[in-house]
Amino acid sequence: MLTMNDLKVNQIIELENDIYQVLSKDFIRNAQRRPVMSTKLKNLISGKIAKHTFQQSDVIKEALIEKCDAQFLYKEEDNFFFMDNETFEQFSLPKNLIDSNEKFLKENTDVTILKHKDDFIGITLPIKMNFKVISAPPDTKGNSAQSSDKEVEIETGYKIKAPLFVKENDIIKINTEKGIYVERISN
Repeated sequence: MLTMNDLKVNQIIELENDIYQVLSKDFIRNAQRRPVMSTKLKNLISGKIAKHTFQQSDVIKEALIEKCDAQFLYKEEDNFFFMDNETFEQFSLPKNLIDSNEKFLKENTDVTILKHKDDFIGITLPIKMNFKVISAPPDTKGNSAQSSDKEVEIETGYKIKAPLFVKENDIIKINTEKGIYVERISN
């Protein structure tokens, strides 16, 4: 059991018979009142975002999450197919459980599948992944005075800001949690 002071961003909790992930938290202390923790929570089953305020006296149940390693195989319409790395069993997850991870999901990527009471609730990707740049506008001399970044398209079709020196066919590393460019691996 947790108290409001134990809550962390990305932690998964049980609240009102649902599973939520803590997206953000803000400690609020008003004069003449007890402090509270204002949070933004994401329901991992429905995908809806809700705000919830925890009092000092609240007891919060941490969700028991099972993790298993799997490999992404392919996407067909709104279903994503995976293979369990231990049992080699194949299964599919609907798009709503993949969420924003879709933009960084490429074939043969190893992911962690999250389960709660035998129900799939989501996936987590490696924090940093390498991607091939499939489209990058040419940089022009003197362009760095206005901006030091340009928008490039990676092999999954997602567009990301990258430095001007990044060219088509370069391999770049991206932080999948923040969705930002990290470094160029090769050109």
